[in-house]
Amino acid sequence: HLSNCLKVFIQRDYSEGTAVRFQTAMPPELEGRIEPGVFENTLTTINEIFMEAEELNCATYCEGCLACLTAYCIYTCMDPHYDKCVKKCSRYIVEQNERLWLPRGLLLTDPIERGLRVIEVSVLNEPAPQR
Repeated sequence: HLSNCLKVFIQRDYSEGTAVRFQTAMPPELEGRIEPGVFENTLTTINEIFMEAEELNCATYCEGCLACLTAYCIYTCMDPHYDKCVKKCSRYIVEQNERLWLPRGLLLTDPIERGLRVIEVSVLNEPAPQR
């Protein structure tokens, strides 16, 4: 059961502002459990997806204007750009878990499930420390 295993938390990185970005330095608790390159690649890609979500460009500007003009009814027919990116991130995490993390006894939790505050990594083969 996931609540009974060791949890490692990857914190938000606020060094460049309040945009959704997670630290890419590997926590010491994960050393020897996953290769640094795999860890960094996964976190960098997650950060890139959220950077894309928060990007302002002509398409997102037009989407916002169209939403205002339709009293946001347009969103009954389509997902907002940000939501599309959040779903893309969720699919990426599922794929990374299946390919890379679960075979190493680790499980990434989608940051949206933790209010975009942290990425939780469960170490499946190690019990949680007793308090």
